[in-house]
Amino acid sequence: MSHIYVTRKIPEKGIALLTEAGHEVTVSEKDGVLTKEELITALQGRPYDAILCLLTDKIDGDVMDATDAKIFANYAVGYDNIDLNAAKERGVTVTNTPGVLTETVAEYAFSLMLAVAKRIPEADRFTRAGKYEGWAPELLLGSDLKGKTLGILGAGRIGFGVAEKAYRGLGMRIIYNDIKQNEFFDKDLNATYKEDIDELFAGADVISVHVPLLPATTHLVNGVRLAMMKKTAYLINTSRGPVVDEKALVEALKTNQIAGVGLDVYEDEPVLAEGLQDLENVTLTPHIASASVETRGKMSEIAAQNIIAFLTGDTPENVVS
Repeated sequence: MSHIYVTRKIPEKGIALLTEAGHEVTVSEKDGVLTKEELITALQGRPYDAILCLLTDKIDGDVMDATDAKIFANYAVGYDNIDLNAAKERGVTVTNTPGVLTETVAEYAFSLMLAVAKRIPEADRFTRAGKYEGWAPELLLGSDLKGKTLGILGAGRIGFGVAEKAYRGLGMRIIYNDIKQNEFFDKDLNATYKEDIDELFAGADVISVHVPLLPATTHLVNGVRLAMMKKTAYLINTSRGPVVDEKALVEALKTNQIAGVGLDVYEDEPVLAEGLQDLENVTLTPHIASASVETRGKMSEIAAQNIIAFLTGDTPENVVS
């Protein structure tokens, strides 16, 4: 029997798989994110053979040295919360949960795009505040998206899912930028590849961000590029917060440099940039793009399966390079 530590309560499906495989599972009792010190203390509390961690856990060499466990199974697709160099130096295996949340996040990003363009959250606040006094011809005018241009920043599976919905559902023209051209975008969506990222910012009516967080993508969306956007354009981010320079974004929104923004992730989560929450032309949600019952449950299963495979001597299906 192996001992497994789970850093936060997750859907029961994954826990059940681990216990059914004969392992003992300890789940953090804290209702929230463990600090680094709390995590280290927990891992030093008893010998563990595997750690199931979340994207909110910062896993560095100090944390890895606090346990003999040789696998950290991340309950997420992204793994920018884990120091891969430290893992390699220590012979620690890192896994993730790819694929399962592609459609869920794509649906959410598409929904966020519609909500921002149609000013739905703003209209909801307006109505709840008792300001609605009857129909008016220029009340809360939004924008139509049919036939407009959607710019996809990061042409992976989620970006493709958003683009496909926009192309097939709204007849939007698709342009995209990535480190290389994507034949599926070109062939299936009649998309146009923009090797120069600045051309994408200048040409899109909506930009949806789907790049991983890397040194090269930090503040990829900055004040200079926000100034390139059309004043009628919208920005949607469901990838990672630090990809967008939030201070520059607040300034662009205050000065009506762009029409609006939909954010599900933030540069310094859960803290928002000063002034962001006071703006009307923003829709803000609490990092829930993958939050469906089906997807979060499947993520817990995949993370558990990665651990089970490792502990039986097999190579987990989702090892991070």
